[in-house]
Amino acid sequence: MKAEDLKGDGCTVFAPATVANIGCGFDILGFALKNPGDRLSLKISRTEGIRIETRSAFDTIPAEPEKNTAGVAVQAMLDEMQAEFGVNLLIEKGLPAGSGLGSSAASAVSAVYALNRLLPAPYDNHALVQFALEGEKIASAGQYHADNVAPCLFGGIVLARSAQPPDIIELPVPRNLFCVIIHPHVEIKTAVSRRKLPEQIPLKTAVRQWGNIAGMISAFYRNDLHLLARSLEDSIAEPVRSGQIPHYDEIKQAALRSGAIGCNISGSGPSVFALTTGIENARRICASMEKILNENETRYDAFVSVINPNGAEIISVD
Repeated sequence: MKAEDLKGDGCTVFAPATVANIGCGFDILGFALKNPGDRLSLKISRTEGIRIETRSAFDTIPAEPEKNTAGVAVQAMLDEMQAEFGVNLLIEKGLPAGSGLGSSAASAVSAVYALNRLLPAPYDNHALVQFALEGEKIASAGQYHADNVAPCLFGGIVLARSAQPPDIIELPVPRNLFCVIIHPHVEIKTAVSRRKLPEQIPLKTAVRQWGNIAGMISAFYRNDLHLLARSLEDSIAEPVRSGQIPHYDEIKQAALRSGAIGCNISGSGPSVFALTTGIENARRICASMEKILNENETRYDAFVSVINPNGAEIISVD
């Protein structure tokens, strides 16, 4: 494909933060938030190759295309298209790396979503997942998992039944569902966190986890928040990862005492999420979680968001 075949010279995209696992759904469940997120601008170049500029208030992210999730993802897409052009990417990070909020996935998704908008025959989201996963895997010890990429693309709550090949199922979102996010200023790399997980688990633990996953998906379809509360339990990753998160147990108990439906680790952490209904409940729960970190003089960010039904969005097309 040549540059003159495209439907524009550039595109700017917003890609939202995501909560992966949702407790029991390790590597298979996730949902999108309204905020925070990343902004990426893509410009078509007549010169082949990928050039990346980054702007971030956080730690520097790599500008080398082969080390950047956006660069790897969009390169996979260019290769598939046999493109005879290149792209320039400006990545404005609203998500710190290692936050447990899908930072690497947001970069990968925004890049392929932007390029896709310029194609005369765009790919559907199911195809875009595969390109984005090529980028995401460099942040995940070479493993494919779509529980951040898929909700970032599709929005809402998703089940990634399989990542290779991608098999993505969109799930119903319970009415008036809000999410509170507390992000302690600690970086936890996904690849490092994954290596801490057990390679084998007892059958009794596995059965409990399967029951919770089935219960959670049923709760989404039935809009049953009591069932969701009973199912939002993780017997595998949370016991291992919670010790890396400052004051995790106190934060979780504060959320539950304030009426949260459930509370758990977002992705590999350190971010912690709590679910509830209604904005006033969400603000009250957020305040109770913040209080723990304030009392312990721990720096953090806090967000209150509805579940984002749209996923990645086009901001502008040039």
